[in-house]
Amino acid sequence: MPPKKRNNGTTQSKELKSSAESSSTDKKESPELSAKKHRDKDAEFVALCKSLHVTDLVCDRAWTLWKTVQESLDEVTDSQIRLWGACLFVTVTDMDVTCFTLTQVLKAISLNVKQFIALVRKMDVNLDTISTRVNSALSRLEKKYDVTLALYKRFEKTCKKILVSDGKEKETVRSCWTMFLLAKGRALQMEDDLVISFQLLLCTLELFIKRCPPDLLQPLYQSAISKVQSPPTRTSRRNQSKAKSRPPEPEMDVQLLETLCKENECNAEEVKNVYQTSFSAFMDSLDLLRSPDFPQVNDLNQQYEEHYLKTRDFDGRLFFEGDETVLAPKVEIAQVERTPKKNLPEEDAVLIPPQTPIRVTMTSIQQLRCDLNSNGDQPSTNLATYFKNCTVDPTQDVLKRLETLGHTYSQRFGQAVGPRSAVLGMQRFNLGERLYYQVMEAMLKSEEKRLSVQNFSKLLNDSTFHTSLLACALEVVMATYGGSNFKSGGYNHGCGVDSAETDLCFPWILDVFRLAAFDFYKVIESFIKADPTLSKDIVKHLETCENLIMERIAWRTGSPLFELLKQEHEGGAAEQVENPASFSQPLQHNHTAADLYLSPVRPGLRVLPPESPSSQAAPQPPTQPAPQAAGQNPRHPKSNSLSLFYKKLYRLAYTRLKMLCSYLLSSHPELEPIIWTLFQHTLQHEYELMRDRHLDQLMMSAMYAICKVKSVDLRFKTIVTAYKNMPNASQETFKHVLITEGHYDSIIVFYNQVFMQKLKTNILQYASTRPPTLSPIPQIPRSPYKFPNSPLRVPGSNNVYISPLKSARMSPGIMTPRSRMLVSIGESFGLTNRFQKINQMVNSSDRSFKRTLDLGSTPKPLKRLRFDVDGQDEADGSKSNGDSTLIQKLAEMNSTRSRMQEQKMKEDAESRKE
Repeated sequence: MPPKKRNNGTTQSKELKSSAESSSTDKKESPELSAKKHRDKDAEFVALCKSLHVTDLVCDRAWTLWKTVQESLDEVTDSQIRLWGACLFVTVTDMDVTCFTLTQVLKAISLNVKQFIALVRKMDVNLDTISTRVNSALSRLEKKYDVTLALYKRFEKTCKKILVSDGKEKETVRSCWTMFLLAKGRALQMEDDLVISFQLLLCTLELFIKRCPPDLLQPLYQSAISKVQSPPTRTSRRNQSKAKSRPPEPEMDVQLLETLCKENECNAEEVKNVYQTSFSAFMDSLDLLRSPDFPQVNDLNQQYEEHYLKTRDFDGRLFFEGDETVLAPKVEIAQVERTPKKNLPEEDAVLIPPQTPIRVTMTSIQQLRCDLNSNGDQPSTNLATYFKNCTVDPTQDVLKRLETLGHTYSQRFGQAVGPRSAVLGMQRFNLGERLYYQVMEAMLKSEEKRLSVQNFSKLLNDSTFHTSLLACALEVVMATYGGSNFKSGGYNHGCGVDSAETDLCFPWILDVFRLAAFDFYKVIESFIKADPTLSKDIVKHLETCENLIMERIAWRTGSPLFELLKQEHEGGAAEQVENPASFSQPLQHNHTAADLYLSPVRPGLRVLPPESPSSQAAPQPPTQPAPQAAGQNPRHPKSNSLSLFYKKLYRLAYTRLKMLCSYLLSSHPELEPIIWTLFQHTLQHEYELMRDRHLDQLMMSAMYAICKVKSVDLRFKTIVTAYKNMPNASQETFKHVLITEGHYDSIIVFYNQVFMQKLKTNILQYASTRPPTLSPIPQIPRSPYKFPNSPLRVPGSNNVYISPLKSARMSPGIMTPRSRMLVSIGESFGLTNRFQKINQMVNSSDRSFKRTLDLGSTPKPLKRLRFDVDGQDEADGSKSNGDSTLIQKLAEMNSTRSRMQEQKMKEDAESRKE
């Protein structure tokens, strides 16, 4: 049994030693450290091992690792004892033995969590110190720490609003926090899920408020407690004793829970579901359902101690103690700005709440739910009309598919998150279902406008299209709830690490729906264009998903990409997958999701740039093949989806290569186009090298090969070290490379045994006097996606921006946490004094003088604004004489809007022609 007292070091040591003995890989070895066996080691190191109760085997291996680290470090800047602690952590993690917890080693070497994680990663100088297992453990610890820290800060802030501060509440608050930690540990397999953990925290607070003496509560929560609490069950309290078929459910105070949710900007229905499933089961395990009192502090501590020793990470109770091992890194927080800063008097100052992880996440969820509130769980009237216009009505297939996939999704969600979380999974699936219908309708409207047809029978009866669209909608929902996370490197090669905490990260949804990544990629761009309400973060998340597919996931064995490539190369569709001559052209195309999912039914008609005269010839409608000229050999259909995939792949590949060259070859700029030529040749002609591998592995190999034949001294270690600094780089990319089937090794082994052997003849050509022709350099766009909601700066101004009008779903304080004032034309803005303050802000003396500094004249005061019924802006009084800066601004805004409209009309006209 775990120790009853929290800080009983002796009892805890016995528990740890017992665990180490049972988990040791060497059954014959005594868990007790023998000092005689370690006379060759530093006495302080042996003392540290003894204090952490490690075995002789762990001690030996950690000392060997220390010697390796000592040799690899040019200069040991950290104290030896801290590095020893890091070596012990790496050793026990690799061996998967139970010797000590993270908190115990942190206290032994006087470091906090963040410092320790940074130290362990710093040790990996030669890139061979930290294994896959250790790296995964560090990532899990870091995320769990960040989530727990954010939760504790919100808990501390919320308790101050709930309880009267008189010194008596400290033990109550301590018990509440410990109970929450225990509930999180037992109810969730993913303890780093911020949203569900926060919802559990609100459930815990509801319980403690109900059982707290009224004199300790603030008035808001005294009045929030229902006088008669009704359980959310079909069994009344009087008949609970008769219902012996199932345990009684806890009485949930709905009014109190809703108050907590409102104060913390959390959806009440979701919290109620968490209460009725996960939290009620947890309370039942503690036998708290019938007891009206607080659980005993000692009992909570004892049960949490057991959980803490089992997980072997940090002790969450130390947040309450303010312990140094869990202190947050010191970050200077900027002073909260007022709105507007200069001209508002003190009494009118509006303080904007700071953005915290929980606030950001809750705001994003609230925004998503508001966007989808008007949508039903069934196809809208317009969408149903599209279904009925099809030759074969897909309605029943769509509904049946949603029912099947919904059941699959909720089951897999529950397996990943917790045994009682399937209900939460179905809630999120319902949100994704609404988004799926919304985006599908927008896509069909766009296709109808583009093609002037209403019968989309072939597309709407394509199961892969529907599954991909639904998967994309669910990925948006999951990213909104859980942050933009991805599996580290995406490798799952039996490293033995429990990856439950990353199960919901992309590409989890593809595995759940058994959907090919190449098919999923086809819908991403059309999805983004069809939903202008997507936030920048979500657009970036989907763009990252697309990049992951192109660089790795689409190249897995079994992917339809290989079959398409095989047909393309053997069927004579084209000599090349993508003509290198098009690299210098912008990434412009008119392919929609409909084109890509029905491809390669139609012939390959290359979209030329707008300035090309050939672009005036309109292509055939996508449902009809282009006629062949008389006497011309029949041309095989070209895959639009494959062509676009390779266009994006080449641009992604060159972007990565250019960045790596800037790190390593700035003194040899002539090598970059040569490396690119080899890299591009490999992707085009030796695409089998990408099977179950990563794009960056070929990139680094191509760079090393060209430097070798050009006699440039560049070692693989140097390349890998620079690669680690690239965005989204993972050590798995260079440590875990496929050599032969089922066998993985480092990238150096891959280069010698695979890459060099396959491309030796081609590589040596670059050393000859007649090297191959260089491939054109792709034009790199900033991003293939536009952000329609991004504010645009008015020309000639540094402070005036315009953006599309959004629905009034969020308060200005939430929408613009760092701005000074939000002006939304067309919405109710308040009293006239607000407009006077806008005038004061715009007409501030410093801005007026800056604008007229070169004119040498005294600035004139700006005229008062009046917003008329039609939402147009005009000045009071006579016509403008050109002296008003505001009128100039409005004229510039009008001109900008006109140009934007003209450009939009021009683009629509070109789309119709094509």
